[in-house]
Amino acid sequence: MNTLHVRNVPDSLYQRIRALAHLKNRSLSAQVITLLEQAVEAEKRRLEQTKALNSIQRRRFKVTKNAPSSLDLLREDRSR
Repeated sequence: MNTLHVRNVPDSLYQRIRALAHLKNRSLSAQVITLLEQAVEAEKRRLEQTKALNSIQRRRFKVTKNAPSSLDLLREDRSR
């Protein structure tokens, strides 16, 4: 298993992580690993969502400049 050392952790962040660890009955290391896993999974979901949204936007119908408005098309259809 790998070891990760993190320097210059702000005191307020350290205390918040420590309080969470205490609340969840985890060691500080276990809490940090849990938080890192959650952050990596959340980022993965965000990237997948962004990819899906970009795909939808690329396939989206785009109206040309010379296309009649939907109101004009409705009026034309009703006048038949």
